[in-house]
Amino acid sequence: METQSKKSTTLKLTDLKSMPIRTFWITSIAFFICFFAWFGIVPFMPDVVKDLGLTPEQKWNSIILAVTGTVFARLLIGKLCDKYGPRLCYTYLLVIGAIPVILLGFVQTPTQFLICRLFIGFIGASFVITQFHTSIMFAPNIVGTANATSAGWGNLGGGANRLGMPLIAAAVVSFGVADEIAWRYSMVIAGVIAMLMGVVYYFFTQDTPEGNFAQLKKEGRMPTIKKDEEGFLSVLKDYRVWILFVVYGASFGIELTVYGTMDDYLQNTFGISRSMAGNLVLSFALMNIFARTLGGFFGDRFGRLKGLRGRVLFLTMILAVEGVMLTIFSTTTSIAFGMIFLILFSLSVQMAEGATFSVVPFINKKAIGSISGIVGAGGNVGAFMAAMFLKSKSSVAETAALATNSNLGEEAMKAAQAAAASGAVSSGYFVIGGFVAVTALVTLAIKFSTADEKAVKEELKVELAYAADK
Repeated sequence: METQSKKSTTLKLTDLKSMPIRTFWITSIAFFICFFAWFGIVPFMPDVVKDLGLTPEQKWNSIILAVTGTVFARLLIGKLCDKYGPRLCYTYLLVIGAIPVILLGFVQTPTQFLICRLFIGFIGASFVITQFHTSIMFAPNIVGTANATSAGWGNLGGGANRLGMPLIAAAVVSFGVADEIAWRYSMVIAGVIAMLMGVVYYFFTQDTPEGNFAQLKKEGRMPTIKKDEEGFLSVLKDYRVWILFVVYGASFGIELTVYGTMDDYLQNTFGISRSMAGNLVLSFALMNIFARTLGGFFGDRFGRLKGLRGRVLFLTMILAVEGVMLTIFSTTTSIAFGMIFLILFSLSVQMAEGATFSVVPFINKKAIGSISGIVGAGGNVGAFMAAMFLKSKSSVAETAALATNSNLGEEAMKAAQAAAASGAVSSGYFVIGGFVAVTALVTLAIKFSTADEKAVKEELKVELAYAADK
């Protein structure tokens, strides 16, 4: 037996009495905290390298491991959301995921550091729960905007930690802790905050507008989001899921890799200071305040104009723009032109992420969690592949520079290696941009049946009628 849905047809952020809106805020904040903790160590990497004696190879490996752990966690968590509901999944993820964050503050060897980075990556699965929870709280006319906004504001944690973690460290130092080990205390504090957020999630959210999964199952009122026995198998067989898997790798995965390599690239290519490069990358991340929301908004708008096909067409268009912008940026040698195309790339890549999850909720409504998990994992697979590609090109270029300039002094040698690495990353960005553009064309293969289009129109009619009666 099914019950009338109570999904929100608007994103009225001040209506905290509404369960969908309250859930939107809590899940966005939880995702922000997870992202903050996930990349919380990044601002302290110079201190970590000095404290633990990390080699350049180990530093690269830590970046790769941080996104590798997330792949497996995202694949698993989507299926768990379908079965147990987002409330319990987020609670356990926050509490258990906080443990390696806290333990990072106690590591003594490079191996321990790498292991913690791997397991900290598991909290990146929070993205899947966030998208799942907003997908089942909001009606078709606004779900793309809600998904994109919650994800974008959560992603801000990856940029906010560049300001927040040093501030936490400064506060710790003011209590008499030595500056060189303040990073350890800062990670412990970030982990404790994540753990406390798990408690908040348990007590102040519920799985659906109608109630929690356990309660609804007991009363025989489980809504249509329930996964059927064939659900996960049908998801794996659906070619559209795997196209979106690649699409999210070509958007979020590339953003993550570019974000992680841009500091050094800007310094080596344009000769700017580390602090200026850091501020530019921070600005790049802060565009999540509005850019990802725009992707979801236009996905919804195209959906109203041209149905589900309209959502796919917008995703194709914005993904193509992303690829072209990255390709052009990779060829610029002027800081002024470089910043123009970096801004345009930042805007389009984040809009493409929002547009992707304006399509995801309509692929198979009986397995939203599983699909979100697979597509979300695609983002991290994309980040892993892109990072490995850039690492390989950089290593080859640096080795060649070392062999060619072996007669130079130490400082000149370092400069030659940095220039070679910058050139390798530049050509790497060019190739990646071309891959993104090709992926945009593949996206056109995503099709929806006439029955799918009709079902969405009927669902929206029901939700609007409920909202009007309310």
